[in-house]
Amino acid sequence: MTFKNMWEYLGWLYYQYLLITGIYVLEPWEKSIFNSILFSAITMVIYTSYVFVPIHIRLALEFFSGILGGQPESTVALMT
Repeated sequence: MTFKNMWEYLGWLYYQYLLITGIYVLEPWEKSIFNSILFSAITMVIYTSYVFVPIHIRLALEFFSGILGGQPESTVALMT
């Protein structure tokens, strides 16, 4: 894919974004506020997922391993 085709594709994606969200009718300052709020919200969701999802997965695995009869980590450490 050439640089020109990629640039046109990105322009097409941005145009689709404008149409789907309906912000093509907004003034430029309104678009920038909307995009800033949307970008901030997406950034916070990604950061929160990066920080907290692994912790919850680890806790869920520990919980279910305890229910299914697995040995706790402290008992395993004492036995070795």
